[in-house]
Amino acid sequence: MGRRGRSSALAAAVAVVCAVTVLGAPGVAFASARPAPSPSGSPTSSPAPSPSVTLAPDKDLEAVGAKLDKLYHDAAVATDAYNAAEEKAKKQSAEIVDLARKIVAEQQKLDGLKDRAGAAAREQYRTGGLPPEAQFMLSDDPQTFLDGAGRVLQGERATKALIEETARIQRDLKEYADDAADRWRELEANRKEKAAAKKRIEQRIEEAEKLQSRLEKRQQERLAQLEQQAADRAQTQWLDTGILKDVKAGASEAGAKAVKFTTEQLGKPYVWGAEGPGSYDCSGLTSQAWAAAGHPIPRTSQEQWRQLKHVDVKDMRPGDLIIYFDDASHVAMYVGDGAIIHAPRPGRTVTVAGAGTMPILGVVRPDAS
Repeated sequence: MGRRGRSSALAAAVAVVCAVTVLGAPGVAFASARPAPSPSGSPTSSPAPSPSVTLAPDKDLEAVGAKLDKLYHDAAVATDAYNAAEEKAKKQSAEIVDLARKIVAEQQKLDGLKDRAGAAAREQYRTGGLPPEAQFMLSDDPQTFLDGAGRVLQGERATKALIEETARIQRDLKEYADDAADRWRELEANRKEKAAAKKRIEQRIEEAEKLQSRLEKRQQERLAQLEQQAADRAQTQWLDTGILKDVKAGASEAGAKAVKFTTEQLGKPYVWGAEGPGSYDCSGLTSQAWAAAGHPIPRTSQEQWRQLKHVDVKDMRPGDLIIYFDDASHVAMYVGDGAIIHAPRPGRTVTVAGAGTMPILGVVRPDAS
């Protein structure tokens, strides 16, 4: 394949990124497809070539890489939304089941109270409308009368308690039914949120895959090299700040277990929404690692950032979680010596990377005392 043929795939990929952005970059111009007319407006047989500056191939690939990063970041944000909706749906489903059990139990109590009331009514009918206590009160024997009066008082109290208990159970049944209806509405709303997030994830990943498919194998390999070089530069700059000079803490017992679990997952594929055992997304990996260590934590990176204890980088230890990007859309486990283990993005596997290769939002500790 000639030079023109080799560059056609890359040109198509760059066009997908955004021709307007590239053309608008300072100092960049592309050769016109046809010669410029002479001042008189008549064509010339040998026009002077138009001045132009063609982008270097690496620049083109960097533009593609930037677009891929944005697509995968958008997919990660949508994945967090999907996982959050999934967790809410699980919680609401459990609440609905619990409410259903309460409704059944309370209904059984109500049925029992109705049976008791019915038995009392049947007894009155059997004795001619007078309960035994009333019959005792009509007796000529004073002692029998006194005994009957006590029984009447007990009966009144029992009847009052029966009525109050029946009313309470009926109120509880209505409250449980209303709560269940609310949970069903919330569950339906979360299902819609989850479906919308799923659609966004699939769209972004499809766009990214189409963009990558336009690159030749040589260009894909070069793009991977450029990404690694950029990651290495970011890690070096992070380390050069001396940020780790005071980081000497060893892992806690639970942290060591979490690191061990995470290490055992190396090489397994990233799949959005996955929590193992064969594949993971970023927060699926960290949440399962800490569950294995005996410390369950929130499912999503955003909730891990919101709910877990924040610690300074200088105090971080293996097993702590590093949260990335301003929107807390990515999480990795710190394993020591400036390294992390994480599930990066679709098409990649669980891997070891430098902790400073992405913008750090902060550090959280799952087993903080």
